[in-house]
Amino acid sequence: MLKGTLKSLMVATMLAGTAVSAAAADFTIRATANSNENDEDYDGLVVFKNYVESASNGAIEVELFIGTQLCSKGAECLQGVADGSIDVYISTSGGASGIFPYVQVLDLPYLMADDRVAEAVLQGDFTRKMREMALEDSNGMIRLMTIGNTGGWRNFANTKRRVQKPEDLAGLKIRTVVADLPQELVKALGASPTPIPWPELFTSFQTGVVEGSKNGITDIMGMKFPDAGLQYVTLDGHAYMGALWWMNNDKFMSMPEDLRRVVVDGFYALQQATFASPKRKSIQAYEDFVAGGGDLYVPTPEEKAAFKEAAAPVYDWFKANIDGGEEIFNALTEAVAAAEAEINEGRMKDLQ
Repeated sequence: MLKGTLKSLMVATMLAGTAVSAAAADFTIRATANSNENDEDYDGLVVFKNYVESASNGAIEVELFIGTQLCSKGAECLQGVADGSIDVYISTSGGASGIFPYVQVLDLPYLMADDRVAEAVLQGDFTRKMREMALEDSNGMIRLMTIGNTGGWRNFANTKRRVQKPEDLAGLKIRTVVADLPQELVKALGASPTPIPWPELFTSFQTGVVEGSKNGITDIMGMKFPDAGLQYVTLDGHAYMGALWWMNNDKFMSMPEDLRRVVVDGFYALQQATFASPKRKSIQAYEDFVAGGGDLYVPTPEEKAAFKEAAAPVYDWFKANIDGGEEIFNALTEAVAAAEAEINEGRMKDLQ
């Protein structure tokens, strides 16, 4: 009897505490990702939610909307961030390029050599520079909080043959998004850019409408593209798949400084989670690709240098044709040079 009474009191106390905690939230952040619970974006949001709610001692509540509950396309979702119906949204560079065209700098090929360089660059002043540009262009409404990763690195994949050098891409119909930059890259390498909506890509491989794509291995395996004939992947790593995390600036600035600090630190935790998640998930994805008969090719340093040389005209095109292109290109290349120097200096010390 006494034991049952005590148990009831304990449950009542826990429920009461939950109710008080929920009622005590001074701010609610509505965050959305147009993905699913197997995606790196979701991994990041779970870490963000846990950190922010805990570190704010319940003063901030984070609501997650995964999929298309709040919006379905980049422009629509960013408009939601601007008008305050959405507080946090994650986009790819392609998804945000219609509003902020210079974010396509992340798609420029062969500028960042590996994860270590990319992660150092995206944690520094380069991201702050892009934040300043986006705030100015959105009249202070849309704030870039951080840049993480969504899917690892873009690599060339196709249904026809092994690609070891740029010439091997000649004539292949490569799927791209509608944005200009990826189409310019494919043309520079001698292939034929073919814009295809993502949901139609599997069938397009089957029917030969396209013969290749520029994707990370987790996307390739997650969408079962090998079943549609995609059997050749070249690990040229031409672009880091950046994930841009946007927030309504009024919501952010309405918080007192101590809670803004919690949110900023929460986005740092989110960024670290999205850096790590593709590394782990790609291990099994590569194993499954090869086990299914896929051809996985790693270019030599000389072959990768040939790809970079062939793609070089895209840099000039970007600086000449994209608003803010030269400014953000210089910011990125300077950040890469600084990161490489610091990493190499540390590496030499570690080798002693």
